Amino acid sequence: MRTSILLAAILTFASSVACAQTMQDVLEASKPSDWRVLPPENTLYLELETGRVIIELAPEFAPRHVENIRTLVRERYFDGLPIIRVQDNYVVQWGDPDDKKPLGTAKKALTAEFTRPAAGLDFTRLPDPDTYAPETGFVSGFPAAREGAEGRAWLTHCYGMVGVARGTDVDGASGTGLYVVIGHAPRQLDRNITVVGRVVQGVEYLSSLPRGTGPLGFYEKAAQYVPIRRVRFASELPAEERTQLELLRTDTPTFEALVESRRNRRDDWYKVLAGRIDVCSVPLPVRVRD
Repeated sequence: MRTSILLAAILTFASSVACAQTMQDVLEASKPSDWRVLPPENTLYLELETGRVIIELAPEFAPRHVENIRTLVRERYFDGLPIIRVQDNYVVQWGDPDDKKPLGTAKKALTAEFTRPAAGLDFTRLPDPDTYAPETGFVSGFPAAREGAEGRAWLTHCYGMVGVARGTDVDGASGTGLYVVIGHAPRQLDRNITVVGRVVQGVEYLSSLPRGTGPLGFYEKAAQYVPIRRVRFASELPAEERTQLELLRTDTPTFEALVESRRNRRDDWYKVLAGRIDVCSVPLPVRVRD
């Protein structure tokens, strides 16, 4: 009996020590295998006068839209188009304000890809309940939700996520108009819009733009538009022009430790431990590759 009590005490102590780790502790103890290289074939560079916005696309969730975006980029559809909308605490959106630029060989409209089957996804589940979904977690580095292992899965509208703008017709979008979340996580949009990826670096170049003065943050005059210099896939550029990044994998014990370090912040500033975390509050570390 005493042995069991002693063992339980040791395990409790070990658990409390593990929980006492800060995120910095977790990252400093990480191994090279805990990190993944940003795949060039799924990496978009949105080039502004102020800097480079780097987007990772998610073909696991929206393969048709990603492929259409791939066509649009390779045929230089986005080059020279403007950012047309910046709504405070919400989104930045870009596209053709007149809807007149030729699409080339890209499709004009696609069937919505709001969700996909959860089966086959390597889903790292968070331990806490969620308001908008039965389960939340991460798939291949993207914040996601699902109805269960055999139900539907979808990407969540967290800060920095990239979605496909649409009107009331759910099958009327193609990826010619895209937006990035730059404010609170508008989770009410989950399963109502096709989400195609997330910004992994450079979101500050979007979130710091002047807010639009029109309804929903649209710019009212062409002089307010922010021009896009060009959009390219990293795979289209020589190695010396790419930004070499690594992202922390979300399917490792190191990531689980990072989540726990944020669920119960034990640095001196925090006086009350939350004991839980929201999917949009989990940091997704990125670093420059050596």
